Amino acid sequence: YFIILLTWILALSHLCLLYSPDLREIVFIIQSQNNSFHVRQADKRRADLLKQAQGLTKKPPVVLLLHSLSHNEGDWSILPLLPYLSYSFGKNSSWIVFLEEETNVKMNTLIQVLAKFDKNKDWFLGKPLHDEESTIIHHYAFAENPSIFKYPDFAAAWALSIPLVVRLANKVRDEPLKSDFTIDLKHEVALYIWDSGKGPDLTAVPELCTEPENSPQALYCATTLSSEPPLTRSLLDVKPCIGFFLPFALVPVIKKTWEKDALFLEYYSDHADPTIPTINLGVPNTERGHCGKTFAILQRFLSSAVPNTKWLLIVDDDTLISIPRLQVLLSCYDPSEPVCLGERYGYGLSQGGYSYITGGGGMVFSREAVVRLLNSGCKCYSNDAPDDMVLGMCLNALGLPVTHSPLFHQARPEDYARDFLAHQVPISFHKHWNIDPIAVFNKWLKDDLRANPSDGLNKSTKTEL
Repeated sequence: YFIILLTWILALSHLCLLYSPDLREIVFIIQSQNNSFHVRQADKRRADLLKQAQGLTKKPPVVLLLHSLSHNEGDWSILPLLPYLSYSFGKNSSWIVFLEEETNVKMNTLIQVLAKFDKNKDWFLGKPLHDEESTIIHHYAFAENPSIFKYPDFAAAWALSIPLVVRLANKVRDEPLKSDFTIDLKHEVALYIWDSGKGPDLTAVPELCTEPENSPQALYCATTLSSEPPLTRSLLDVKPCIGFFLPFALVPVIKKTWEKDALFLEYYSDHADPTIPTINLGVPNTERGHCGKTFAILQRFLSSAVPNTKWLLIVDDDTLISIPRLQVLLSCYDPSEPVCLGERYGYGLSQGGYSYITGGGGMVFSREAVVRLLNSGCKCYSNDAPDDMVLGMCLNALGLPVTHSPLFHQARPEDYARDFLAHQVPISFHKHWNIDPIAVFNKWLKDDLRANPSDGLNKSTKTEL
C-alpha cells in the first residue's frame, strides 16, 4: 500500500507540474532603486530567484531590476512601463510578478499558486489592503465605504496576467496618464487597473504573505519578508543626524517626545527666541511653502555655524519621528554618496515630471547631496514655494535619485491600512489633527521592549529595520 500511495503522490506531482506555468513564462520585476545599498539588496534577491530556478528548469526565468529598465524617472510608478512590458513579453510569457527587495519567494509554491488561475484571462493578484476610513493620501476615495476598495501590499508581491498587461498597455497608449501627483503608488495602480469598474478587482491570494520568513505562519506562504537586518555598517560609524525644524508652534510636543534623542537640534524662525531657543535665518515665515527657509538651512548646514556631520534631517513642527530608528536606517547608506531619503512622491511622472521627498514625513540629506544641490545654483523662485517640490526639481535636473523608504509617513497612523503598518517599524508620522500626538508617539515610535504586540510594536513581526 505504501508503494501504491507513493506512486499516486508522484503521479499527482507530475500532473501539477504539467499544468503549472513554466518558469520561463514568469517575468519577475524587483522594484529596485538607484542607490548602491538598494542595488545590492536587489541583486541578492535576483540571485536567490535564479538559484531556486536552477533546480526547477534548465532555462532561468527573466528577472529584471525596475531601476535599470530605462532612464525615465517616472518608471518607478510602473504604469508608464506597461507598453514596454507588453511589447517585450506579451507573446511568450504568462505572468508579470512584482516584488520588493525584502520579498522572499518560494518558487515552487508560487508556481503552484499561479497554476490555480487561467493565464488567458485578466488577473490582478495580491495581498489586499483596505482603508479603515477615507484618507487624504488616497484623495478621500470611496468616502462612503472606504473598506470596499482593495489594493495590494507590494511587500507581499503582486502579479498581473499577460492578457491584462496587454490591455492596460493599450489603454496607456490610447489615453495618456494624467499629469498629477503620485502619492501612494499601490493604491493608484489598483485604481488604474480597476478603471471605475471596467477592469478587474484585486483578487486576494492567501499565499502571498508578509510574515517573517522563519515564522510558523509562513509555512504555506509563497512569499515572506526577509528577517535579515539590512545593516551594512556598524551604528558606531553613523554620527547622530542634525535635526532641523521649521515652524515652532508645537515645540512642547517635540520636547516631550523626540527632542532628547537628537544630539544636535536647531529650531528656526524669523526671529530669535532664547526661551525655545530659535535661530533667525533672515527669511520671513510663510503660511504655505518654506522654500526660502529650507535653502537657508542647507547653507547653514555647510557653514561653520554647526558641527560637521554626515546627515541633515529637516522636519515640520508637526512631525513625529524616531531618531534611534532613523540612525539604524542610515547605517545602510553611504554618506559619501548624494543620498536624498524619505517618503517619495511624484509629480507628472508620465510626462517628464520629477520625484521628490514629501516634507511632512521628514527629509534626510547626506552632506554630499547638500553640496551638490547648492553648487548647482538651484534656488527658490519665491520664499513661499513648496520646498520639497523645488528640491525635487533640482535633484531631477542634477540626475540625482530620490530614495524611497516606506517607513516615513506624510500622514497619521489612522491614514494607513492596518495590515500595511503591521510589518513595519515606522520612523515618522505627520499631522496632529484629531489625535493626541504624544500618545501616537508612545504607541508607534517609542521603543519599549515591554510593549504589547497589539500596540503595533511587536518586533518579532517587524522585518524592515
